[in-house]
Amino acid sequence: MAHAMSCASALAARVAAPRRARATSRKPSRVVRAHAHGDAASTSTAGAAAHGHGHGVSDRRPGEKKGFVEEMRFVAMKLHTREQAPKEGEKKPEPKPEQQPMRAWEPTKEKYLKFLVESKAMYEAMEEIVASGASPQYAAFVNTGLERTEGLAKDIAWFERTHSMTAPPADGPGAEYGLFLKELAARSPPEFICHFYNVYFAHSAGGKMIGRKVSEMILDGKELEFYKWGGDGLDASLTSVKEKLNAAAEAWSREEKDRCLEETAKSFELSGKLLRLIA
Repeated sequence: MAHAMSCASALAARVAAPRRARATSRKPSRVVRAHAHGDAASTSTAGAAAHGHGHGVSDRRPGEKKGFVEEMRFVAMKLHTREQAPKEGEKKPEPKPEQQPMRAWEPTKEKYLKFLVESKAMYEAMEEIVASGASPQYAAFVNTGLERTEGLAKDIAWFERTHSMTAPPADGPGAEYGLFLKELAARSPPEFICHFYNVYFAHSAGGKMIGRKVSEMILDGKELEFYKWGGDGLDASLTSVKEKLNAAAEAWSREEKDRCLEETAKSFELSGKLLRLIA
């Protein structure tokens, strides 16, 4: 999931070069103020980020020259702890289970099955939204190769069959996240696309690491379908989706882009609740 999950990709990420700030009479957006000096985004959302102290507007947002995906990546990496992202993490660790080192986690089969069920509810909502036509922008993100619901359905069935377990109902953080996404997608495509990016890209990186570690702890190392990608392969799918995300953002105003970036902390918060089911 986002964020603790994307720590694997953070290890190889390079720090975006800061841009020289200039004074302006235009009131900067919350994201711009927070990042003028490389600080994490200022927000009151639980589990989000440290307070920003920028005093001007950058000539460019960090990563802007490379495309909007790089802007999203920059903001997301700042919301990691130093342990999760040694080069770019700025978030102070909090006493939350999902933010503790994995060696301190106490996963069980029951907790992991609940996590898979709730994850499936969230991914189902994500896939239904892009297929719904609620915004013309969503059409580009149908059948990207990153979809997870089919694999999750197989994993849940495997748990029930192999371990004689009954899958619990999806009535927790995954179902709640799904409802939130449906409401958000109807009113603000840029903000929904922030969640789309953070959820799928985080799972493809740190999420794989978490899946492997938890499997070693409680499933004798079995690789679940949740962590497998078919089609043209994961790298090709990620490259294609990055191009589509950048293309979608080309049609947005700077204000819409900043609203998208500001939604990152909410994505971290909701994904963290899902991870808490395992930890």
